[in-house]
Amino acid sequence: MNVGAEMWQGFVVCISAVFTNNILLSYFLGMCPFVSASREVKTATGLGWAVVFVLTSTCALNWVLYHWVLLPLGLEFFRFILFIIVIAAFVQAVEMLMERTSPLLYQKLGIFLPLITVNCAILGGSLFMVIRNYGFIVTVGYGLGSGLGWLMAVVAMAGIRQRLKTERIPAGLQGPGITLIIAGLMALAFMGFAGVT
Repeated sequence: MNVGAEMWQGFVVCISAVFTNNILLSYFLGMCPFVSASREVKTATGLGWAVVFVLTSTCALNWVLYHWVLLPLGLEFFRFILFIIVIAAFVQAVEMLMERTSPLLYQKLGIFLPLITVNCAILGGSLFMVIRNYGFIVTVGYGLGSGLGWLMAVVAMAGIRQRLKTERIPAGLQGPGITLIIAGLMALAFMGFAGVT
């Protein structure tokens, strides 16, 4: 496949990962930070951009390490360990960068920032790249699109939850109950994009 065709495929996969194959709303990966960190739009936006950076970077680096190190040496079975090490290193870098550049956001995110390491959406992106046998450019597009899709979903959820603070919600639905109902409705809405691409 030539570079132009692979770039076009990467673009299509990126758009698809944002809307029709949203890693959060289609595969329900990364639900824990989605539910817990979506109380305020600013916090959700900061965490979402951190996920975009980590997901895009780790997908690209894991592709290189998988295809240039593990496959030639016949060590594919080490991919889980290697992928998690790469993810943990990137999350540590993001955490240090955020602590120095935006201390307020760093404090607001608190424990959720280091928990990106165990966010299953991050590991899922790297594993989908291997399972679907994507090329490098397509992998970068998939990582970027998955991160942007996660960002869009968590910011939308935070906006809805902020709006609901002033609404009267039955006592039995307050908190996680209404949050999961909203997540389900958002997932149904995103399923409507399935026929588009």
